[in-house]
Amino acid sequence: MKAIAIVPGRPETAGLVELPEPPASDGSLLVQTRLIGMCGTDREIAADGYGVPPPGEDRLVLGHESLGEVLDAPPDSGFAPGDLVVGVVRRPDPLPCPACAADEWDMCATGGFVERGILGQHGYGSERFRVDPRFAVPVAPALGDLGVLLEPVSIVAKAFDHAEKIGARAWFQPRVALITGAGPIGLLAALLACQRGLETHVLDRATEGAKPRLVADLGADYHCVSVEELPIKPDIVIECTGVGQVVIDATHLAAPGAVVALLGISHSERVGEARLDALNKDLVLGNKVMFGAVNAARRHYDQAADALAGADPGWLARLITRRLSMREWPAALEKSREDIKIVIDPTDAA
Repeated sequence: MKAIAIVPGRPETAGLVELPEPPASDGSLLVQTRLIGMCGTDREIAADGYGVPPPGEDRLVLGHESLGEVLDAPPDSGFAPGDLVVGVVRRPDPLPCPACAADEWDMCATGGFVERGILGQHGYGSERFRVDPRFAVPVAPALGDLGVLLEPVSIVAKAFDHAEKIGARAWFQPRVALITGAGPIGLLAALLACQRGLETHVLDRATEGAKPRLVADLGADYHCVSVEELPIKPDIVIECTGVGQVVIDATHLAAPGAVVALLGISHSERVGEARLDALNKDLVLGNKVMFGAVNAARRHYDQAADALAGADPGWLARLITRRLSMREWPAALEKSREDIKIVIDPTDAA
């Protein structure tokens, strides 16, 4: 069977490879891959060598964002042929560490985990894959291909879950949310903020195109100004750019008692001067909390499935701006200005 693969750090090696059928050791569910989502992590693997292939191999099969249809499932698995599923990305530390033992593998304390399509294990980017039922998330049939968005939504679901739990340390009734960055994660964060009834504001550099329209159609406000010019005091900030100055300015802007979730990572080589003493003072005197989040626990995947099921499918469909065949997949490593989410169709592997 065919799979999309690359030698991390060598984008010129991006292409198709032939693989044997997925081994039974990967899990008892046999799944026909329906769509593979591509994101900034995949481009980072290609350009910067971030990913790690399985031991003894040079190439890494990508595809941590998956959607597939079950072909075969054991009677006691909870799944049946025809079910749509998404594979969880991370596998816990086999020791396991205390967090992984509690099924909180996203909070692994040792770094002994592996991640399909990223770290130490091939991804779901092949015509078929196997997965343990424990790491398979059911997708509502009505979602169809839009289920490919479930993994990125799980990242946002975790951010809100942790922000709300942190806020619960004291009186916390969030009213205003600020999302910095209107890429796929930022737009999905805006969706979840609106679903929570928050007055939602999205900040991005794009002055025209799909992003402002998508934000407006959620009933949220779109801004293309500096953070300091925003006429709001957000209670929750979901920071998706990773740009240091944006992080600092958004934290200063946030209301007393606010919670700031950092989801973005910037790869810019720009060096800026930051007054960390002023940031520290603002956090302390404002009772504010800033935290980072990556990956997602199983409950966040389930929360993501609920969020997608409750969203307007027409709005979700507009997030998928480019659909490539398997043979065309290297083109996904080059993102255009109008791209939001690029997906690969493994059913077209000729």
